[in-house]
Amino acid sequence: MLKIKNYVRVQSLEEAYNLCQKKNNVVLGGMLWLKMQRRSIGTAIDLGDLGLDQIEEDGDFYRLGAMVSLRTMERHHGLNELTQGAMEESLRHIVGVQFRNLATVGGSLWGRFGFSDVLTLLLALDAQVELHHAGRMSLEEFTQLPRQQHDILTHVLIPKGARQVVYQSQRNISTDFPTLTCALSKKDGEYTCVVGARPQMAQVYRDEKGLLSGGVTEETARAFGEDVAQRAKFGSSLRAGEDYRREICAVLVRRGLLAMEKEG
Repeated sequence: MLKIKNYVRVQSLEEAYNLCQKKNNVVLGGMLWLKMQRRSIGTAIDLGDLGLDQIEEDGDFYRLGAMVSLRTMERHHGLNELTQGAMEESLRHIVGVQFRNLATVGGSLWGRFGFSDVLTLLLALDAQVELHHAGRMSLEEFTQLPRQQHDILTHVLIPKGARQVVYQSQRNISTDFPTLTCALSKKDGEYTCVVGARPQMAQVYRDEKGLLSGGVTEETARAFGEDVAQRAKFGSSLRAGEDYRREICAVLVRRGLLAMEKEG
């Protein structure tokens, strides 16, 4: 059972930051995974009054407040146009509409969950995050920060610009947690592949051997898929075994590359 001793609806980011310096205080986010935990929270910090639930166009970026819901992202025309529908594809399987109406992008990223579809896609989009005190950094850099760091994630920035994107996942049933996630993007001739639900946190893989330098064909897509599958580290869980995930990885990467080439 989750027990909360105090609840504060903060009126500034600095107030939220100061409160979260105490180890037993927690920022609520959408409070969907949090409520499933067995723990005692000193102070629950609610960011609902800080205006962080908007998606704005800020120069060369889409700027998403940390409290933007996954459903808002899923239905956002600009984000889906930018990603050729990959944004919606990455979100539509997450539990159900009611859940996605409450789950937030900030909570999804801060948790750095191994099963996160959101993290997988945003890594492939070269997204950045803004922390109240640590400032702006790439999402890839953020994933390497210690989980004990006490800061407030305020915004997520998704770069605009021409880019091809594909998102795929393997699930035992439609709304289950994924057994594997895969996002691919191509920008300025460079390919980025992100594999998540390994079941560890999503990881970025690039074409270090130049297997795709001559273009995407059935043969080069298969070779790159097998290369990523060999480089990635997989584990076993209740949903899938290590060997199965490795096989699925090679398949999803190959399919994603071919789909991206066809769309391009």
